[in-house]
Amino acid sequence: MFDWTADDLQILGLSLKVALVATCASVPLAAAVALLLARGRFVGRGLLNAVIHLPLVLPPVVTGYVLLRLLGRRGPIGAWLDDTFGLVFAFRWTGAAVAAAVMGFPLMVRAIRLSIESVDARLEEAASTLGAAPGWTLLTVTLPLALPGILSGMVLGFAKALGEFGATITFVSNIPGETQTLALAIYTLTQSPGGDVRVVRLAVLSIVVSLVALLIAETLSRRAAARRS
Repeated sequence: MFDWTADDLQILGLSLKVALVATCASVPLAAAVALLLARGRFVGRGLLNAVIHLPLVLPPVVTGYVLLRLLGRRGPIGAWLDDTFGLVFAFRWTGAAVAAAVMGFPLMVRAIRLSIESVDARLEEAASTLGAAPGWTLLTVTLPLALPGILSGMVLGFAKALGEFGATITFVSNIPGETQTLALAIYTLTQSPGGDVRVVRLAVLSIVVSLVALLIAETLSRRAAARRS
């Protein structure tokens, strides 16, 4: 039953690639938005926070449809990207990464924001008093102290990306070898006669990968917390 085939490993490889790209691409923006929400005081802050968390409450299919309308080849952003840079996201694995990144972004922002808010502002003030520029204080004080939250946010984003289904299938469809991730492959096999054995194999793969990611993140978070102490 657990004799994984080349197709199974290909699906796993694509899923990992999509999840890693989505996570790595989201981290800088998520950290910036989290810092803005945690430290910023401006008009529209509540609205920005609501918009950031909108994918959590919207049906994933709606999010995927919005992405298709915006980033599809006939969409305002997608057409411009295609004409200017030759970038196409719809029905490509890169589109799957975009969909996964959008769905995991709120989780990442929330984890990082909570970690930044837990940083003692007096430490930042002390660094400023000693002559550190705001940017240097951010890099040497705030972000290192918030590292456990950043790692937690990355794990949450990665896990969400690995299991994303609704937005992905709506935006990039379910194309074997191109956009068919673990979640989409499992869904397809559940609709096919005799697909139960492969469903079990892929489900086990998903569980193993998720557990490994969580264990790695837990180890890194503990080390970061120990250094912070």
